Amino acid sequence: MVFDVVDFQKDVIERSSTTPVLVDFWAEWCGPCKILGPVLEKLAAQANGNWQLAKLDTERFTDVAARYNIRNIPNVKLFVDGKVETEFVGALPEPMLKQWLEKNIPSKFRKDVQRAEAFLDSGKTAEAQQLLSGVVAAEPGNKEARALLARLLVYTDQARALDLVKDIQEDSSSFESADAIRTLASLLQRNELPAGEARDRYAAAIAKLRAQEYAAALEGFIDVIRSDRYYDDDGSRRACIAIFKFLGEEHEVTRQYRREFSRALY
Repeated sequence: MVFDVVDFQKDVIERSSTTPVLVDFWAEWCGPCKILGPVLEKLAAQANGNWQLAKLDTERFTDVAARYNIRNIPNVKLFVDGKVETEFVGALPEPMLKQWLEKNIPSKFRKDVQRAEAFLDSGKTAEAQQLLSGVVAAEPGNKEARALLARLLVYTDQARALDLVKDIQEDSSSFESADAIRTLASLLQRNELPAGEARDRYAAAIAKLRAQEYAAALEGFIDVIRSDRYYDDDGSRRACIAIFKFLGEEHEVTRQYRREFSRALY
Protein backbone atom coordinates (compact mmCIF):
# COMPACT_ATOMS: atom_id res chain seq x y z
CA MET A 1 0.00 0.00 0.00
CA VAL A 2 1.26 3.48 -0.94
CA PHE A 3 -0.28 6.73 0.23
CA ASP A 4 0.51 10.43 0.63
CA VAL A 5 0.74 11.72 4.16
CA VAL A 6 -2.13 14.03 5.07
CA ASP A 7 -2.11 13.81 8.87
CA PHE A 8 1.28 12.57 10.14
CA GLN A 9 -0.03 11.54 13.57
CA LYS A 10 -2.81 9.36 12.15
CA ASP A 11 -1.16 8.26 8.91
CA VAL A 12 2.21 7.29 10.37
CA ILE A 13 2.39 7.29 14.17
CA GLU A 14 -0.95 5.62 14.89
CA ARG A 15 -0.92 3.37 11.81
CA SER A 16 2.54 2.01 12.66
CA SER A 17 1.17 0.46 15.86
CA THR A 18 -0.45 -2.25 13.73
CA THR A 19 1.61 -2.24 10.49
CA PRO A 20 5.19 -1.00 9.92
CA VAL A 21 5.19 2.26 7.96
CA LEU A 22 8.10 3.23 5.73
CA VAL A 23 8.15 7.02 5.31
CA ASP A 24 9.77 8.39 2.16
CA PHE A 25 10.78 11.99 2.89
CA TRP A 26 11.05 13.63 -0.55
CA ALA A 27 10.62 16.89 -2.47
CA GLU A 28 9.71 17.76 -6.04
CA TRP A 29 13.11 19.38 -6.74
CA CYS A 30 15.05 16.30 -5.55
CA GLY A 31 16.45 14.26 -8.45
CA PRO A 32 17.47 11.16 -6.44
CA CYS A 33 13.98 11.13 -4.88
CA LYS A 34 12.52 10.61 -8.33
CA ILE A 35 14.80 7.60 -8.80
CA LEU A 36 14.12 6.01 -5.41
CA GLY A 37 10.38 6.74 -5.22
CA PRO A 38 9.17 4.41 -7.99
CA VAL A 39 11.35 1.56 -6.67
CA LEU A 40 9.89 1.95 -3.18
CA GLU A 41 6.37 2.06 -4.62
CA LYS A 42 7.02 -1.12 -6.65
CA LEU A 43 8.29 -2.99 -3.58
CA ALA A 44 5.42 -1.70 -1.43
CA ALA A 45 2.97 -3.10 -3.95
CA GLN A 46 4.67 -6.50 -3.62
CA ALA A 47 4.76 -6.44 0.20
CA ASN A 48 1.42 -8.23 0.73
CA GLY A 49 0.52 -5.76 3.46
CA ASN A 50 3.58 -6.57 5.60
CA TRP A 51 4.49 -2.86 5.48
CA GLN A 52 3.09 0.33 4.00
CA LEU A 53 4.77 3.22 2.21
CA ALA A 54 3.95 6.80 3.21
CA LYS A 55 5.12 9.61 0.92
CA LEU A 56 5.90 12.82 2.79
CA ASP A 57 6.67 16.05 0.90
CA THR A 58 9.24 17.89 3.03
CA GLU A 59 8.28 21.22 1.41
CA ARG A 60 4.74 20.79 2.67
CA PHE A 61 5.50 19.23 6.05
CA THR A 62 8.43 21.40 7.11
CA ASP A 63 7.59 20.94 10.80
CA VAL A 64 7.74 17.13 10.53
CA ALA A 65 10.97 17.32 8.53
CA ALA A 66 12.49 19.52 11.22
CA ARG A 67 11.23 17.26 14.02
CA TYR A 68 12.96 14.25 12.46
CA ASN A 69 16.13 16.16 11.60
CA ILE A 70 15.80 15.75 7.82
CA ARG A 71 18.86 17.45 6.29
CA ASN A 72 19.36 15.40 3.14
CA ILE A 73 16.79 13.68 0.93
CA PRO A 74 15.71 11.15 -0.01
CA ASN A 75 15.55 10.06 3.60
CA VAL A 76 13.62 6.88 4.42
CA LYS A 77 12.60 6.07 7.98
CA LEU A 78 10.90 2.93 9.23
CA PHE A 79 8.27 3.56 11.90
CA VAL A 80 7.21 0.72 14.19
CA ASP A 81 4.86 1.28 17.14
CA GLY A 82 5.11 5.03 16.67
CA LYS A 83 8.92 5.23 16.77
CA VAL A 84 11.73 5.30 14.22
CA GLU A 85 13.19 1.80 14.11
CA THR A 86 15.88 2.48 11.50
CA GLU A 87 16.55 4.59 8.41
CA PHE A 88 18.75 5.26 5.40
CA VAL A 89 19.65 8.30 3.30
CA GLY A 90 20.12 8.35 -0.45
CA ALA A 91 18.81 6.35 -3.41
CA LEU A 92 19.71 2.70 -2.83
CA PRO A 93 19.63 0.40 -5.87
CA GLU A 94 16.78 -2.11 -5.87
CA PRO A 95 18.83 -5.20 -4.82
CA MET A 96 20.29 -3.34 -1.82
CA LEU A 97 16.88 -1.96 -0.97
CA LYS A 98 15.39 -5.46 -0.97
CA GLN A 99 18.13 -6.65 1.39
CA TRP A 100 17.52 -3.66 3.67
CA LEU A 101 13.80 -4.35 3.80
CA GLU A 102 14.30 -8.07 4.42
CA LYS A 103 16.62 -7.30 7.32
CA ASN A 104 14.63 -4.51 8.93
CA ILE A 105 10.89 -4.93 8.32
CA PRO A 106 9.57 -6.64 11.47
CA SER A 107 7.34 -9.66 11.25
CA LYS A 108 3.58 -9.20 11.32
CA PHE A 109 3.71 -11.72 14.15
CA ARG A 110 6.01 -9.51 16.27
CA LYS A 111 3.34 -8.94 18.92
CA ASP A 112 2.78 -12.70 19.21
CA VAL A 113 6.52 -13.16 19.75
CA GLN A 114 6.46 -10.41 22.38
CA ARG A 115 3.58 -12.18 24.11
CA ALA A 116 5.53 -15.44 24.02
CA GLU A 117 8.52 -13.69 25.62
CA ALA A 118 6.23 -12.39 28.36
CA PHE A 119 4.94 -15.92 28.93
CA LEU A 120 8.53 -17.15 29.21
CA ASP A 121 9.40 -14.43 31.71
CA SER A 122 6.44 -15.45 33.88
CA GLY A 123 7.22 -19.17 33.66
CA LYS A 124 4.27 -20.04 31.40
CA THR A 125 6.31 -22.25 29.08
CA ALA A 126 3.38 -24.26 27.68
CA GLU A 127 1.60 -21.10 26.57
CA ALA A 128 4.82 -19.72 25.07
CA GLN A 129 5.50 -22.94 23.18
CA GLN A 130 1.99 -23.08 21.74
CA LEU A 131 2.17 -19.46 20.59
CA LEU A 132 5.65 -19.81 19.07
CA SER A 133 4.76 -23.06 17.32
CA GLY A 134 1.91 -21.23 15.61
CA VAL A 135 4.15 -18.37 14.53
CA VAL A 136 6.82 -20.73 13.13
CA ALA A 137 4.17 -22.71 11.24
CA ALA A 138 2.73 -19.54 9.72
CA GLU A 139 6.08 -17.85 9.09
CA PRO A 140 8.94 -20.38 8.87
CA GLY A 141 11.46 -17.62 8.18
CA ASN A 142 10.84 -15.91 11.53
CA LYS A 143 14.25 -16.48 13.13
CA GLU A 144 13.38 -14.79 16.40
CA ALA A 145 10.41 -17.11 16.95
CA ARG A 146 12.45 -20.14 15.90
CA ALA A 147 15.26 -19.31 18.33
CA LEU A 148 12.79 -18.83 21.18
CA LEU A 149 11.02 -22.09 20.37
CA ALA A 150 14.36 -23.91 20.18
CA ARG A 151 15.19 -22.55 23.61
CA LEU A 152 12.05 -24.20 24.96
CA LEU A 153 12.82 -27.51 23.25
CA VAL A 154 16.56 -27.81 23.88
CA TYR A 155 16.12 -30.10 26.91
CA THR A 156 13.29 -32.21 25.52
CA ASP A 157 13.90 -32.45 21.76
CA GLN A 158 17.47 -31.60 20.79
CA ALA A 159 17.01 -32.68 17.16
CA ARG A 160 14.07 -30.30 16.69
CA ALA A 161 15.90 -27.50 18.51
CA LEU A 162 18.94 -27.91 16.26
CA ASP A 163 16.77 -27.94 13.14
CA LEU A 164 15.07 -24.70 14.17
CA VAL A 165 18.35 -22.78 14.51
CA LYS A 166 20.52 -24.50 11.91
CA ASP A 167 20.52 -21.59 9.44
CA ILE A 168 20.58 -18.67 11.89
CA GLN A 169 23.91 -16.99 11.21
CA GLU A 170 25.84 -13.92 12.38
CA ASP A 171 23.76 -11.46 10.35
CA SER A 172 20.73 -12.25 12.53
CA SER A 173 19.90 -10.58 15.84
CA SER A 174 19.06 -14.08 17.11
CA PHE A 175 22.53 -15.45 16.35
CA GLU A 176 23.92 -15.50 19.90
CA SER A 177 20.89 -17.35 21.23
CA ALA A 178 20.92 -19.76 18.28
CA ASP A 179 24.64 -20.41 18.66
CA ALA A 180 24.22 -21.19 22.36
CA ILE A 181 21.37 -23.59 21.58
CA ARG A 182 23.47 -25.37 18.96
CA THR A 183 26.27 -25.90 21.49
CA LEU A 184 23.99 -26.99 24.31
CA ALA A 185 21.85 -29.31 22.17
CA SER A 186 24.95 -30.99 20.77
CA LEU A 187 26.35 -31.51 24.28
CA LEU A 188 23.07 -32.88 25.58
CA GLN A 189 23.01 -35.42 22.74
CA ARG A 190 26.53 -36.71 23.43
CA ASN A 191 26.84 -40.36 24.39
CA GLU A 192 30.53 -40.94 23.70
CA LEU A 193 33.42 -38.74 24.84
CA PRO A 194 37.10 -38.70 23.89
CA ALA A 195 39.57 -40.54 26.09
CA GLY A 196 41.55 -38.44 28.55
CA GLU A 197 42.07 -37.63 32.21
CA ALA A 198 39.29 -35.02 32.10
CA ARG A 199 36.72 -37.39 30.65
CA ASP A 200 34.90 -38.28 33.88
CA ARG A 201 34.77 -34.68 35.12
CA TYR A 202 33.57 -33.48 31.71
CA ALA A 203 30.85 -36.18 31.68
CA ALA A 204 29.79 -35.15 35.19
CA ALA A 205 29.49 -31.52 34.06
CA ILE A 206 27.31 -32.58 31.12
CA ALA A 207 25.13 -34.58 33.54
CA LYS A 208 24.67 -31.45 35.65
CA LEU A 209 23.78 -29.54 32.50
CA ARG A 210 21.15 -32.16 31.60
CA ALA A 211 19.67 -31.64 35.08
CA GLN A 212 19.71 -27.87 34.41
CA GLU A 213 21.93 -27.39 37.45
CA TYR A 214 23.80 -24.56 35.80
CA ALA A 215 26.04 -23.52 38.68
CA ALA A 216 27.29 -27.08 39.19
CA ALA A 217 27.72 -27.55 35.44
CA LEU A 218 29.79 -24.38 35.18
CA GLU A 219 31.94 -25.42 38.13
CA GLY A 220 32.61 -28.74 36.39
CA PHE A 221 33.44 -27.21 33.02
CA ILE A 222 35.68 -24.57 34.61
CA ASP A 223 37.51 -27.30 36.49
CA VAL A 224 38.18 -29.07 33.18
CA ILE A 225 39.43 -25.80 31.64
CA ARG A 226 41.97 -25.48 34.45
CA SER A 227 43.30 -29.01 34.08
CA ASP A 228 42.88 -29.81 30.38
CA ARG A 229 41.83 -26.67 28.51
CA TYR A 230 41.54 -28.26 25.06
CA TYR A 231 39.79 -31.49 26.00
CA ASP A 232 37.01 -32.29 23.50
CA ASP A 233 38.19 -29.56 21.14
CA ASP A 234 37.95 -26.81 23.78
CA GLY A 235 34.49 -28.12 24.67
CA SER A 236 34.40 -26.79 28.23
CA ARG A 237 35.09 -23.21 27.15
CA ARG A 238 32.38 -23.43 24.49
CA ALA A 239 29.97 -24.97 27.00
CA CYS A 240 30.51 -22.16 29.51
CA ILE A 241 29.97 -19.46 26.89
CA ALA A 242 26.80 -21.22 25.70
CA ILE A 243 25.42 -21.39 29.25
CA PHE A 244 26.14 -17.69 29.79
CA LYS A 245 24.38 -16.77 26.54
CA PHE A 246 21.47 -19.10 27.26
CA LEU A 247 20.90 -17.65 30.73
CA GLY A 248 21.68 -14.05 29.81
CA GLU A 249 24.33 -11.70 31.11
CA GLU A 250 22.17 -10.45 33.96
CA HIS A 251 21.33 -13.89 35.34
CA GLU A 252 22.76 -14.40 38.81
CA VAL A 253 24.59 -17.60 37.80
CA THR A 254 26.23 -15.85 34.84
CA ARG A 255 27.33 -12.98 37.03
CA GLN A 256 28.63 -15.36 39.67
CA TYR A 257 30.79 -17.46 37.32
CA ARG A 258 31.90 -15.04 34.60
CA ARG A 259 34.99 -13.89 36.50
CA GLU A 260 35.96 -17.39 37.58
CA PHE A 261 35.64 -18.53 33.95
CA SER A 262 37.91 -15.71 32.76
CA ARG A 263 40.50 -16.48 35.43
CA ALA A 264 40.53 -20.14 34.38
CA LEU A 265 41.23 -19.14 30.78
CA TYR A 266 44.00 -16.68 31.47
